[in-house]
Amino acid sequence: MTDGSARPTRRRITVLGSTGSIGTSTVDLLARIPDEIEVRALVGGCNAVLLAEQARRLNAEVAVIHDESRHAELKSCLAGTGIRTAAGRQAVIEAGAMEADWTMAAITGAAGLEPTLAAARNGHAVALANKEALVCAGDVMLRAVAEAGATLLPVDSEHNAIAQSLGSCDMESVEKIILTASGGPFRKSSIEEMRAATPEKALKHPTWTMGAKITIDSASMANKGLEVIEAARLFGLTEDRIDVLVHPQSVVHGLVQFRDGSLVSQMGSADMRIPIAHTLAWPKRMVTPCERLDLAAYGRLEFEAPDEVRFAPLRLARQVLRAGGAAPAVFSAANEVAVDAFLNRRIGFLGIGETIDAALQAMDENPELRTLDDVLHWDARGRALAEAHILRQNGSQRNDVSENALNA
Repeated sequence: MTDGSARPTRRRITVLGSTGSIGTSTVDLLARIPDEIEVRALVGGCNAVLLAEQARRLNAEVAVIHDESRHAELKSCLAGTGIRTAAGRQAVIEAGAMEADWTMAAITGAAGLEPTLAAARNGHAVALANKEALVCAGDVMLRAVAEAGATLLPVDSEHNAIAQSLGSCDMESVEKIILTASGGPFRKSSIEEMRAATPEKALKHPTWTMGAKITIDSASMANKGLEVIEAARLFGLTEDRIDVLVHPQSVVHGLVQFRDGSLVSQMGSADMRIPIAHTLAWPKRMVTPCERLDLAAYGRLEFEAPDEVRFAPLRLARQVLRAGGAAPAVFSAANEVAVDAFLNRRIGFLGIGETIDAALQAMDENPELRTLDDVLHWDARGRALAEAHILRQNGSQRNDVSENALNA
């Protein structure tokens, strides 16, 4: 028998992708509730110094870095602390599999699939900030969640907003959901201006502060395409029941249209700590240092339909959602390759959508993905198709340059 003074059990926490933008916001919130948590693992990409600082700050049990070449640096930074270290892909997966009550899954891209799946199989709460986990491996991930009795909590501000707006209502009451998009830095740009856009300009997001990959995805609206696919998986909706509205103020993050005509939205400042805190404290609420929304200061909120001609990735995402099978995995993989190529100046900004389209057009079959091996195979296939297109385009450009030089 225990008396009322007994301390509550600490929640066991793992953060996959702790050194990224979502991860650092998560660490900030965790550091504010040290008496309530026990951090089992922190997983970073290649920033050993930051990972070590986070591990010290949260007194983590283990710090894992994906880049094996940075392991020695990580060990040196944590020498004498008693915090264990590990490195490499397998170590990342093992960290995801560690028993934890709440896991933040924030490793971007296909690299986050296996550790996120491992976390889901623990049967506890997984805060999902990795779009690809549901876009590429939707059926595999959802089946693992169901079999383990896990709880999937959406972290993306739009999906989190939908979850909050739904409240206790079931999906039968829902007519459609609406995801909002800031429109990014090219919301009012012409096709010609977008064609000439540099990585530096594309990385200047007008509202959010995010990592490079997701910032470029926002500029191309590929992120909204990924979110449409993810929303279909999370909420069990068909493509025609998911709308997108461009909302440059980024105050309204998502809306639910109910069958009685009611429209319910979630609003908040553009701070990812708000949706992270919602998943961290769920089903309760926690205090955050986030700026409180002052609607009077805005005075006016704007909404407009997205332009799927200038922002082709959104149109292509809707196509692959309708097609199903391996197409979403190829879309996601080709987008990753294209974004990297754009950031490294191998293609232009509009080349992102062109590369995704070319990879999808080059698919010779579109099978259902039933296992993680199926997902990884088609992820690799999508990357290869995208890279082949980029190489062909660059070869054509070099040939054009050579031909022009000869004719000069």
